[in-house]
Amino acid sequence: MESALPLSRRATLYGIIVILLLFVAVLAGIAIGSSPVPVEVVARVLGFHLLPEGWIDLTGISSAEQAIIWLIRTPRVIVAALVGIALAIAGTQMQAVFRNALASPDIIGTSSGGALGAVLALSSGLAMRSLYYLPVMSFIGALCSLLIVYTIATRRGRTPVATLLLTGVALNALIAAITSFVISVQWVRWEIAQEILFWLMGGLDSRTWQHVWLALPCIVLAGSISLLYLRELDVLLLGEEAAQAVGTDVEKVKRIILTTSALLTGGAVAVSGMIGFVGLIVPHTARLILGPRHRYLLPASALTGAVFLVFTDIIARTIYSPEEIRLGIITGVLGAPFFLYLLLRHRHSVGMT
Repeated sequence: MESALPLSRRATLYGIIVILLLFVAVLAGIAIGSSPVPVEVVARVLGFHLLPEGWIDLTGISSAEQAIIWLIRTPRVIVAALVGIALAIAGTQMQAVFRNALASPDIIGTSSGGALGAVLALSSGLAMRSLYYLPVMSFIGALCSLLIVYTIATRRGRTPVATLLLTGVALNALIAAITSFVISVQWVRWEIAQEILFWLMGGLDSRTWQHVWLALPCIVLAGSISLLYLRELDVLLLGEEAAQAVGTDVEKVKRIILTTSALLTGGAVAVSGMIGFVGLIVPHTARLILGPRHRYLLPASALTGAVFLVFTDIIARTIYSPEEIRLGIITGVLGAPFFLYLLLRHRHSVGMT
């Protein structure tokens, strides 16, 4: 996208706008629901918990409102923001590694692997024993998928991107078949089968502060590592030969980026289920405004991902109130047309624009 503004000023303006939108999204996400809460009440309760003791007085606010705001809606909104950040960063990295605007976090099987781990936790009954089994199994599934794809695609210390992509497609198909088999076996246990289907459709219902603390360390760690490789991501856009010519250890960088992408995706899937298209829509939208330099693109994509998923979750909660539409359905409805648009736009080229 052409602009008269210099890139640094454009990025600053974009960042300010997105941060303001995130602030609005968080307040709206907490205030809006089956029991609406005034924004000023939301601000007071948040201030009471976040500011030093004694700064905010909660006189006149019922204990029910305090519980709705702090124990039910605030962790849900934070989880939505974390998942949006994780998937957006993973998508940005994938598009750089594959040099393709159509790439997304689930392209090498990490999303489906994480989902399969969660499905196995649900079907085996482990998820009923402790809250931690499901996210742990999801992490294991995502990392095992990455390990399988990378091992198969790597020969003599080199991992061709095309081979990695094709291996990921094949593994996705295999995981989908295994997942379908597990669901068919569990069909007689309708409650378990229903829970599995709900998980595969993605959603943030019943998320608590425990889910926040489960996702936060992994996403913060992987996101921080991603910020250390912004230059390498830029160089990879030039092609592997060009990257090697300027002294980049391409294979090492790809391993690190793919691992952080798997951790980000696994962390997101562990607390939200399958949420598609965020890693496709958000990085591409930010790139249209800011261009391909990852110094600006990666942080912008992370913030935009948080805003996008918080607002999308509000839609999922309110569009068919009092019933809740699964979040993965909403992102699919928004993302599928966008994907088709990108596909048509890039039908003569698979490279980055």
